[in-house]
Amino acid sequence: MVTSVIGKIFLEAYNTRYGTSYSAEQFFLEVFYPLFFDSNKYLYWAQNSPFVQLEQLGKGKKQKIETLTQEERKQKLNTFINKVMEKGCSDASVAIGYPASDEKEFATTSGQVSNLSNKISREDVFYSWFGAALGVGIEGNVKDYKGGLSILFYDRNILLDIYDGWNIYRELLNNNEKLPGNKIVTWNGNWLSHKYSRGFDKNNYMANFNPFVLKGQDFTIKTVSWTKILIGIARKYKNIKLLGYVYGFGQMNITIGFIPFDLSQIIAPVDLYTKFFGIESGRKAEKLWGTAQAFSEGCKKGVIGLYAMEPKGLKEYLEGEIPKLSDKEEQIINFNVYQSWIMAMLNNQELWDKAQEFAFELYECSSAKRAKTVNENKVRMVLEANNKMSFMKNMVNVVESADNVEKLKEIASIVNTMPSDNVPYFLTLIRFHYATFTNIKKK
Repeated sequence: MVTSVIGKIFLEAYNTRYGTSYSAEQFFLEVFYPLFFDSNKYLYWAQNSPFVQLEQLGKGKKQKIETLTQEERKQKLNTFINKVMEKGCSDASVAIGYPASDEKEFATTSGQVSNLSNKISREDVFYSWFGAALGVGIEGNVKDYKGGLSILFYDRNILLDIYDGWNIYRELLNNNEKLPGNKIVTWNGNWLSHKYSRGFDKNNYMANFNPFVLKGQDFTIKTVSWTKILIGIARKYKNIKLLGYVYGFGQMNITIGFIPFDLSQIIAPVDLYTKFFGIESGRKAEKLWGTAQAFSEGCKKGVIGLYAMEPKGLKEYLEGEIPKLSDKEEQIINFNVYQSWIMAMLNNQELWDKAQEFAFELYECSSAKRAKTVNENKVRMVLEANNKMSFMKNMVNVVESADNVEKLKEIASIVNTMPSDNVPYFLTLIRFHYATFTNIKKK
């Protein structure tokens, strides 16, 4: 299963990095178990596993993880090992991500399951634990599914970067009893986005990093947006081809499947924003990327790339609405994000200047004192066009009364020869430039 494959990739990378030769079983017993489970707070809650099977202490009362002695934790480890040693015992209670042996006893569904007959080795069982613990929790709502989504990345460097955060999470739990355990997957997302951020300091890894939030009287770990994680990965590893497995584990498991991540497309609008509007403004803009749809919806296209990075609220402008720009920083950043995404879709930075030139000519035409109202209406009809045919039809009326006819003909020619799919993006870019000129005039 997928968790075992990821676990194997990780352990091979770990052994290479540290010059060790751990087998999966050795690593589990000597490194993984002490780090994850030999404490009064676990890093990971493995549903239905022996580690979370707690005794009834009386009516309505159950044993708590926090009260287990080291000897009691050792007994749970022995129970787990004995189940692994049993012939054919590789169900979801001992192999993470594998089928449940009895749906009445275990989770109501099983994730990552194939109907192909496949013999599961003891090593694969242990690998599955490392793989599951390397999942990266993200924000990504799915209709009718309660629970977060996670990604398993098929890249040894990213897996080692995730591992680097495990000991830090354990250290924080050991030093502050109020912090929540069992959140390794959510922690991984936070850690990865922090490690790949511009402000990460390898000599002070907790600087500008606090993923814990107070919810009621208890602390929890906030879930990081998928865009923040993938933008960070794209900055760190620009040229790799990245494959991920998207899923959700919980009382109801969900499998979305294998999804390629086009890092060059993910980073393209972000880099364009920085180029046109600056790094500091770009930091403030990062929360807006990929907000037009849920992550799970983006996966339906078969790849997470530029389309998935679309910001929320752009659709109405693509359909022909003319923006009304103000001096409020939040709105300016929002509009700049829209323009950057459109430029990335057009994949031609020269069109930025052409759109600006044409918007200026339209502004000049609508501002002319003679027949002002008539000209304003003609210009508005051009600006509201959202396809090639409508645009060319309305341009005829503007050209008849314009001063700079040659420039307007040049732009009309560009639109006419442009691929039809690109026309709405270019026309929307013109609308934003026109709104900028109009806002300047108001000042």
